[in-house]
Amino acid sequence: MSKIRILYVASEIDPFLQTSEVANFVRKLPQAMQERGMEIRILVPRFGIINERKNRLHEVVRLSGINISVGDEEKPLIIKVASIPNAKLQVYFIDNEDYFHRKSVFHDKENNFYEDNDERAIFFCKGVIETVRKLGWAPDIVHCNDWITSFIPLYLKTTYKNDPLFKNAKTVFSIYNNAFSHKFKSNLLDKVKMMDIEDNMLGNLKTADFEGFIKLGVEFSDAVIMAGDNKKLEGLFKKIKEKKVETIDQNENYTESYYNLYNELVG
Repeated sequence: MSKIRILYVASEIDPFLQTSEVANFVRKLPQAMQERGMEIRILVPRFGIINERKNRLHEVVRLSGINISVGDEEKPLIIKVASIPNAKLQVYFIDNEDYFHRKSVFHDKENNFYEDNDERAIFFCKGVIETVRKLGWAPDIVHCNDWITSFIPLYLKTTYKNDPLFKNAKTVFSIYNNAFSHKFKSNLLDKVKMMDIEDNMLGNLKTADFEGFIKLGVEFSDAVIMAGDNKKLEGLFKKIKEKKVETIDQNENYTESYYNLYNELVG
């Protein structure tokens, strides 16, 4: 049997950036799965507070140079790569000067949520898919972590559904307690749209808030994991009735649970 291929997509990963529990989870789980014989790729945004020199990031010229459309604009995609110290894992970074060169992650100096975080998420999700296409690497599982990845399940089930690299891929969507209170502008839906995406597919996103992002990710995923504090997320999940949501305790030895989940989805 060939190795199961898992693509991990997340907002952050330790040791490059650590602002929430996502960073630790996305650092530990891929290594555990690699040690069990799975083939791994990891993609995250190259936020401006990540020190390129210290972390030895360098541009992958053969993967860079694509233009990604966000609404009416097209912006160049730059791909960088670095290795995790003491692990045989590489991390690919999605970069763009307009979206990711700020010296902060999602909030400005006054702690205001960036108005264009929706565009940054769209650019990141599209950039991930296009980078994997350039790599020519077909994942069996695409494991999306946190709200910034919530458009990937939608795109893989619509625009890219017939792409040979993704047509058999299963998506896992893990949700954390990284809620925000910001509400995006009404043109969010127009910016998200791509080929084969009808208006009625974006119904959950009409609220243009954190809950809308999560509901969209849940709707188009094959498996949904509540990875954050259960009590804080319970209210949200009472509103999500489309799908069974699994809870995997991140404090226990969770690698076995994920190993079984991946095998079940691929099998």
